[in-house]
Amino acid sequence: MKIQRNHFQHGPRAPGRSEDGMATFVCIALLAIMLILVTAESSALFHLHREVKFLERQQIKRLKASQTNLTARVAPLSGEDPSQHGPIQSGDSK
Repeated sequence: MKIQRNHFQHGPRAPGRSEDGMATFVCIALLAIMLILVTAESSALFHLHREVKFLERQQIKRLKASQTNLTARVAPLSGEDPSQHGPIQSGDSK
């Protein structure tokens, strides 16, 4: 096997040397861009998770508050017919 002399050349006339460096630079740049995107996405997911928890707490508070405002059962006055009154709502129905 013959080793050609142009494999040992250095400088701007060396075949393929500048292209190898450019490929390395492009790969590093792509990796950096991917890392930035992954970081941004995980940050967005973290903020969304916090907001969902906050909304869930608000909904739970709202639903608990609406349960305390249920109408109470009222006993009919003496001498009145209970069928004259509207339907009675109970607090334990869901």
